[in-house]
Amino acid sequence: MISLLDLYHVLTAVVPLYVAMILAYGSVKWWKIFSPDQCSGINRFVALFAVPLLSFHFISTNNPYKMNYRFIAADSLQKAIVLTALAIWARFSSKGSLEWSITLFSLSTLPNTLVMGIPLLKGMYGDSSGTLMIQIVVLQCIIWYTLMLFLFEYRGARILIVEQFPDTAGSIISFKVDSDILSLDGKEPLQTEAEVGEDGKLHVTVRKSTSSRSEIFSRRSHGPNSGVSLTPRPSNLTNAEIYSLQSSRNPTPRGSSFNHSDFYAMVNGRNMANGVSPRQSNFGNLGYDEENGGNVSRTNGYPAPPNNGIISPVTGSKKKANGDGGKDLHMFVWSSSASPVSEGGIHVFRGGDYGNELGGVATNHKDYDEFGHDEFSFGNRTVANGVDKEGPVLSKLGSSSTTELNPKCAQSESKPTSMPPTSVMTRLILIMVWRKLIRNPNTYSSIIGLTWSLISFKWNVVMPAIVAGSISILSNAGLGMAMFSLGLFMALQPRIIACGNSVASFAMAVRFLTGPAVMAVASIVVGLRGVLLHIAIVQAALPQGIVPFVFAKEYKVHPDILSTGVIFGMLIALPITLVYYILLGL
Repeated sequence: MISLLDLYHVLTAVVPLYVAMILAYGSVKWWKIFSPDQCSGINRFVALFAVPLLSFHFISTNNPYKMNYRFIAADSLQKAIVLTALAIWARFSSKGSLEWSITLFSLSTLPNTLVMGIPLLKGMYGDSSGTLMIQIVVLQCIIWYTLMLFLFEYRGARILIVEQFPDTAGSIISFKVDSDILSLDGKEPLQTEAEVGEDGKLHVTVRKSTSSRSEIFSRRSHGPNSGVSLTPRPSNLTNAEIYSLQSSRNPTPRGSSFNHSDFYAMVNGRNMANGVSPRQSNFGNLGYDEENGGNVSRTNGYPAPPNNGIISPVTGSKKKANGDGGKDLHMFVWSSSASPVSEGGIHVFRGGDYGNELGGVATNHKDYDEFGHDEFSFGNRTVANGVDKEGPVLSKLGSSSTTELNPKCAQSESKPTSMPPTSVMTRLILIMVWRKLIRNPNTYSSIIGLTWSLISFKWNVVMPAIVAGSISILSNAGLGMAMFSLGLFMALQPRIIACGNSVASFAMAVRFLTGPAVMAVASIVVGLRGVLLHIAIVQAALPQGIVPFVFAKEYKVHPDILSTGVIFGMLIALPITLVYYILLGL
């Protein structure tokens, strides 16, 4: 039976977190103490130092050799059940989709364990429950958040292929991604070039689009005082403004005169020596040149004049395409709400980084009610700084058309597009996930913390007092600063419930009812009983985790729903978890 003293202990552990959050909210919304610039600085400190060191502290002090494997198995089984059910639904249901599967998986299985779970469960069930929460945090940081990244990058790669290669995706046998591309999240304008190998298969190169590169070149060449019309855009990576051409904010689709028949024509043109007739294309006839030993573009039986814009099958030169759109094999620009030039920095709790200056030109601050609702970002985006490189081109398929990537494009296809081989897709996604992880400070804090705990508890090695004290100064502030930063984010949002009341009700039902129900089933299956079963159910009823929302914001997959789950879920989490605590204690 739960006594009033037990409830008091729980409130003693949790209420200070809400005090920090409410103070931050009032500091911006009511009292106007902090400007948006100052909020950005606080959020950046939390992202780069406070939260990573807090994660390191918890993980490094947890004994990995005394982990409760049955409890971990219950948590993993819950996530496996939900993931399997959503995969089946997305695969076989007409209403299923990858986007909703990712969102529902986040809502039902990824709670705010680090910031909210550890103090709450300690107040309810003692210090032993805090150790169990740390074990969950280790799995979340190393396994489940990485899986989320994998799913988001898979979605980005799938959209890229469906839009770019709707008829020839099955012929792709390799992807090469330029090193300056950090993600397929749609924030950077990208282009693809497909090279036909000797076996007739496609070797695809993904690089930043020429429009993005020309933006950077113009910014560097002309500067802020030139005659070029430039729009200042805040940079999250440096203290300098990033200037981009105004026309780049809304890329205009352009037609391409190269369609997929050209690809087939070029491949089939290899059979000309055997008497096989070439296919027709928009270039005229793609014939086989016996003297040059390769495919040439012909118009009315004669070699076509040199191209100046599009990457042609043979010459590799470029020209502006003004042909029809159709189902062209084209380059497209992934457009965000800001300029296609990608943002930079590493941010977990971030409300924007406005107010930087260059050459005496300062940005105009947004109003409090408008600022920050599109800037709560995990980061891992850098400013496009590549230069266009010219080199030998074999037989490449490409175009100069651009179009804005629509997350619904994959659903609008009249027929399913065949995907490249699984090994090819897996390698592409792993490359992108790796590039994201190595730029995330939480990755290093989790891995270093786990490594130290393995060494420390194996050979009883004690961390030097100087190092331990240096870490504890910031890690002790991590919990309060994380809640304070969350309050700043709440204050900068135009609406607490961003996705509408009906969708918010559905999301809260998934978060606080479906998640705990599946966890109860998984815990019973693995044999959890008594207090362990109660801890497993209550931790599944915690509010929505922050990192899944940040991923959703980056990849533009239902960020309004996840934002509501974080903000509104945090407000109602305390009474809901108390109800679970009381009912389970009866």
